[in-house]
This record gives sequence, C-alpha cells and structure tokens, in this order.
Amino acid sequence: MKTLVLALDLAGTFAFALTGAMTAVKHRLDLFGILVLSLAAATFGGIGRDVLIGSVPPAALADWRYTTVPLLAGVTVFFFSSGTARFQTPVLILDAAGLAFFAVSGGLKALAFGLTPIAAIILGVLTGVGGGIARDILVAEIPTVLRADLYAVAALAGATVVVMGDRLQLSSVPVAAVGGAVCFGLRFMAIRHGWHLPRAWQSHQTFGGRPRRDAVTDRKGRSS
Repeated sequence: MKTLVLALDLAGTFAFALTGAMTAVKHRLDLFGILVLSLAAATFGGIGRDVLIGSVPPAALADWRYTTVPLLAGVTVFFFSSGTARFQTPVLILDAAGLAFFAVSGGLKALAFGLTPIAAIILGVLTGVGGGIARDILVAEIPTVLRADLYAVAALAGATVVVMGDRLQLSSVPVAAVGGAVCFGLRFMAIRHGWHLPRAWQSHQTFGGRPRRDAVTDRKGRSS
C-alpha cells in the first residue's frame, strides 16, 4: 500500500501544482509567485493529513520528490504561460484529477495508520481539498470547495469507496481506481452540467425588513 499511496500522492501533486501555476499566471504573478502557488496547491493537503495522523515530518518535507514535482510544473507553466493562461477548462479538469488522487491517497494512508473508517473518510476529504484552499486563499479568492459544484462531495464519495473496499478486504489497487474514478466522474459531471448542492433562498428584502429598491428616484420623480 505504501507504493500505491506514493504514486497517488505524486500524481495528485503534479495535477494540483499545474492548477496552482495556472492560477498564478491568471493573476499575473511573477516566477516566484508561480512557484509558491504551485507548492502550496500541491503540498498543503498532504502536509495537513500527515500532521493529523502523526506521520512526521510530513512526506512533502521529507521526500525531495514532493518538492521537485511542483517546482518543475511551475517552471513549465511559466515558460509556456502564453499557451495556458486562456484555458480555464484544463485547469478545472486538472483540479478534478488532483482532487481524486488526493482523496484516495488520503483515505488509504489514514487506514494504513489504523484510523477508524469515519476518520479515514474525513482525512481523505481534507487531503483532497487542502491544496485548493491554500491556492485560492493566496490569490484572495473564495476557496473552490465553498463555491464549486460538488467539490467536497466528490472527494467524500471517493474516500468512502476506498474505506468500504478496505472494510470488505478487497485489493487496494482496484479499490483505489474505482474510488478515484467515482470522485473524478462526479466532479467532471458537475462541471459539465452545473450540478450543485441546494443554496440558501434569498428574498428581495434586507435583513432590516425594508424592501430593496430596484431604482433610485431623482428630485423630478424620474427613476434611474
């Protein structure tokens, strides 16, 4: 399982690093900013997971590959920024892929450390969304997990498949593949069709109970 978790971690690291670098290009950051966002998006979820389960120092700090992969991704996007800056859909697809890789690896590593099924699911979700939260906060955006269509729900579904497979004592590799496919598929379909959870209903009145005026009337009685 250790090799599987490493492979999933590095795949998720690369995917999220690309989203971080592309987000930095979108916000017109310099090379340093691109590398910072690449590292933040690629490593924060895994670092949070490792700290919570007591795997210290975190793999992202102890293994040089976790640093090299996002740096290479950031440099690549920097030199080819003219071809990536205008592409929003690839960023969303890569983000969905990174979410799937990390949700599955987070759940598997939590199970390997003897955590309960519920805790493993929670760690899978946190691993999946952590990097994206760090990336969005650094560019002063509302984190994708709080506003996107079925983001955390997709990670929850993928991590749940992994935990259920473990409880049924199934082989880790096919379970990880199915869990990743479920997470990615849900996120992809949500992007494509705009699926989302219910939102709070908003009336046309303010909290003070006074109706909102849709137009402003000037001194001559004309509305504008």
